[in-house]
Amino acid sequence: MKRHYSFMKLKLIGYALVIFQLTYQSVSGQFAYGADVSWLSQMEYYGWIFKDNQGNERDCLDILKSKGFNALRFRVWVNPTKNFNNKRDVTYMAQRAKNKGFDVMIDFHFSDYWADPGKQTKPAAWASHSFPQLLEDVYNHVYDVLDTLKSVGVIPKWVQIGNETNDGMLWEDGRASKNMANFAALINKGYDAVKAIDNSIKVIVQLSNGYDNNLYRWMFLELQRYGAKWDIVGMSAYPTYHPQNPSWSLFNTWVYNNMQSVATMFSTKVMICETGYPYNHPAEAKNFLADLIAQTKAVGGLGVFYWEPQCYNWENYSLGALDPITKQPTIALDAFLEANPVSVKENEIISDYKLDIYPNPFNATTIISWKQPQSNHVSLKIYDSLGREVSTLINEYKTAGIHKLNWITNNLPSGIYFCRIISQQHSETKKIVLMK
Repeated sequence: MKRHYSFMKLKLIGYALVIFQLTYQSVSGQFAYGADVSWLSQMEYYGWIFKDNQGNERDCLDILKSKGFNALRFRVWVNPTKNFNNKRDVTYMAQRAKNKGFDVMIDFHFSDYWADPGKQTKPAAWASHSFPQLLEDVYNHVYDVLDTLKSVGVIPKWVQIGNETNDGMLWEDGRASKNMANFAALINKGYDAVKAIDNSIKVIVQLSNGYDNNLYRWMFLELQRYGAKWDIVGMSAYPTYHPQNPSWSLFNTWVYNNMQSVATMFSTKVMICETGYPYNHPAEAKNFLADLIAQTKAVGGLGVFYWEPQCYNWENYSLGALDPITKQPTIALDAFLEANPVSVKENEIISDYKLDIYPNPFNATTIISWKQPQSNHVSLKIYDSLGREVSTLINEYKTAGIHKLNWITNNLPSGIYFCRIISQQHSETKKIVLMK
């Protein structure tokens, strides 16, 4: 019996060493902690810079990566007047994202400029086309962009056919309230083009007003009736834009109820494709985002994307998540970091900070120690191998110096866990192997 116990201990350690990297990658791949950064190339062109929370100027994508993001979304317009958000720009940004390890979502607007619930203007080049021609335009445009991406080694994980299509797209031919059959046919042309490139790509139909169950029931019942094809229902969720100005917690309850209803009624996956919160309320923003992520996970949703978090002093957009004075991320983005605890490499050590765990592997009890050169608020949490929080050990202000605590695992089963420490200046994750 003793020999068998020792063998099992060695076997568990071996499994831990072999599967840790797979676990690390697959956990981050299961849920999309995303950002739409379609403005980024234009901001960089005009000289905008971005800093991490240590004040170092860095590539914005690296900063987002350090905050737990694992997916990026890019919009594409047909023939914009400026050389941003066109096929060439999107190809450049998508390749850049892939090279940094992000999953990619492509958002087709089917317009030369913004398409949203209030306007779905045809591209100028398509304006005089008949409806049969529009169907071919949609197919050819989607195929052309995705084929170009494929040629540089980028296969998006998701593709949106239309942007916030509350009343269809390519008005007036594709206006849903006037001709749902046309709208469904346009979606199907886009869907077919996506699958012709790669059948693994998931197709999204996105509406805004993620709290409005009546809108979603109407739209997807009608699309279902006319044979439309999709893989995921995408939603926008902005409490700031709700006409009744509800609390974020009430707003999230409405969104949760709608996601649950849509997922059940249509046997479909759901995703928050856009969200945001005023940059000058970062603590509220963090709480809102943390709750929205949790609510989305609770219904089996596939991800949450923050819309243009890198923006500051840009295009009158006030829902970014960078401080316009410091050009650093606000604590709002820590909601993604804390929700995605295994997104950062185990050995990430910044400045003079250091996290240690001994013994490791351990049985029942281990000592967790850390060094912090500055006094600040510290969060120390334990997560299981699926990224679920199992214990909060510290969540308080700590003075500079060396700190230790004795972690008693109580009723936790044997397995792989992650210890994550977060402060304003530093974040670090360590793997722990518990054997009983």
